Amino acid sequence: MDTLRITTAGLPAAHRLENFREVFGRRLFRIEMEPEPGIDFDVDITLQALPGLRISNGSHSAMRNRLTRELIDSDDLTLVIMQSGLATARQRGREETIGDGQAIVTANDEPGSGTGHSRVHLTNLRFARKRLAPRLANADASVLRPLSRDNQALRLLTSYLRIVGSDLSGSTPGLQQASADHVHDLVALALGATREAAEIARGRGVRVARLRAIKADAVAHITASWLSIDALAARHGVSPRYIRSLFQGEETTFTDFVLNQRLARAHALLSDPRLGDRLVSTIAFAVGFGDLSYFNHRFRQRYGATPSDVRAKALLDCET
Repeated sequence: MDTLRITTAGLPAAHRLENFREVFGRRLFRIEMEPEPGIDFDVDITLQALPGLRISNGSHSAMRNRLTRELIDSDDLTLVIMQSGLATARQRGREETIGDGQAIVTANDEPGSGTGHSRVHLTNLRFARKRLAPRLANADASVLRPLSRDNQALRLLTSYLRIVGSDLSGSTPGLQQASADHVHDLVALALGATREAAEIARGRGVRVARLRAIKADAVAHITASWLSIDALAARHGVSPRYIRSLFQGEETTFTDFVLNQRLARAHALLSDPRLGDRLVSTIAFAVGFGDLSYFNHRFRQRYGATPSDVRAKALLDCET
């Protein structure tokens, strides 16, 4: 999958605005870009493409963007997620303002405009209408209808994009298609899915996004003494049984996932010659183990060597 970073930083200051307007604004984004008077024009956005979906994520200075009839080139639907800042969208004679964590859908087959009232950080998901609309109960009714930051599917979507975003560019075509399906599922639920689409989404996209979010949370707190399936269930608003079922779907358990993460972290620390003076027990307890004998047993079972063997090899490799 192609990834492209677009920034004004590399353009000569004297011609930055006009060059960016023409090359990226009119030709790539298909919009007219009008910076707010007296504001330094600044854009830093990364573009990615998945089947039936284009993703842009980044920030830009205060400006007004206009989709004119001359620049209309598709009937795509775009979901704008406002990560931070404040912006107003206008289309079909309506006007709506969204802020931090909110989102709104715009239609690419009609003129419209959007104004960023300050520097904004946003994520745009541009969908091929023929792929997204059949999943929605009413695609036209979703246009310029703000989504609350409390919309559960929207929050799950934002979390999913944040977790998988860095992995998309190097993934296989099969994984890219799966990621695109998951995004379509979550967006359909956020906007109002058909009964069939909702059933598919809950059995596919939601489960995948939930599992990724729970794994990411567990990894972020892998050394915490409070880490447990009950604690994560409370943090994510689901039941412990549901989390167990998510891991069972991957033919593993939450306990094994946490164990393997802690063992991997301990192995990395023991393999660092700069930490050669740190006791094995100190490392074991630091990564979340409470029993040294259990740690030594599972470590040797996993890596075929004792923690001391791994450390000795790392120190020897450093000296040669």
